[in-house]
Amino acid sequence: MDSSTESRGYTIAVLGLGAMGLPIAARLAGSFSVAGYDINAGRRELAGNDGVTPHTSARSAAAGADTVLLAVRNAEQLQSSLFGEDGVAEVLEPGAVVIMTSTVGRAVIPGVVERLAGFGIDLVDAPLSGGPKRAGDGDLLIVVGADPAVLGKVRPVLERLASTLTVVGNRPGDGQALKTVNQLLCGVHIAAAAEALALADALGLDQEKALAALEAGAAGSFMLSNRGPRILEAYAEDGAEVLSRLDIFVKDLGIVGDAARAEGLATPVAAAAEQLFLLGQAQGFGLDDDSSVIRVVAPAKRARRGEDGPGA
Repeated sequence: MDSSTESRGYTIAVLGLGAMGLPIAARLAGSFSVAGYDINAGRRELAGNDGVTPHTSARSAAAGADTVLLAVRNAEQLQSSLFGEDGVAEVLEPGAVVIMTSTVGRAVIPGVVERLAGFGIDLVDAPLSGGPKRAGDGDLLIVVGADPAVLGKVRPVLERLASTLTVVGNRPGDGQALKTVNQLLCGVHIAAAAEALALADALGLDQEKALAALEAGAAGSFMLSNRGPRILEAYAEDGAEVLSRLDIFVKDLGIVGDAARAEGLATPVAAAAEQLFLLGQAQGFGLDDDSSVIRVVAPAKRARRGEDGPGA
């Protein structure tokens, strides 16, 4: 496929209409014919309101599709979506392309590529980063590992979603490798931001003013600016809006640890961050926004316990 074929005559099936999959499907529906499937009927209804044709099974959505874009949670859902009871590999035509956008780790990819090849289907490994809003705006970072000829077939699809499209290698799995590195940094940065803002509170500082000052200086980072306001909302009755679940970083930092151990590399900072997210999951925050990790460090804000700050 080249840019001249970017039209509603080209069909994409998006499997997984969650926090990322739904805005991805809606964004693609502006240029392509998009079918969508999610196990949750409410998500299918929302997709229908955004110009996506909802289906009640993955196979129904994928039948006749030129491309299947997977926005699933983990490696198990990847395998199930392609090869399970409702798996789509059997209904795709030879020459179709599967785009894998989720973080599942490099180790699972070779086996998936081999099984898909038996159906005459190719895989583009294209994990993405940026969050739901940026997905809807076409402002994602996408890192790609794929055969150049296969990537050429679906490049307009990825370009519709990405402001930064970086090809990191010619093999499926290369994208997962870089995304693993990316998630190491993201997980550590979120944990560090939570610790920093908890310390600001413990020292009697106004957290909002502290956050603004930190963002303006050398300590600033994308994750501090992105997660900081949500970290400050984590103590509210309903917590911060769930844009990225805490248990996602339990999964992703687990992938980081597995990859590092396989290479004989120590990653002690990532391991420490992983423990914070694991504790958060154990304390019942797994389905909350990942900003709630501050509640592992500091279960309650000091100001709400009526404690005086320094100099009182």
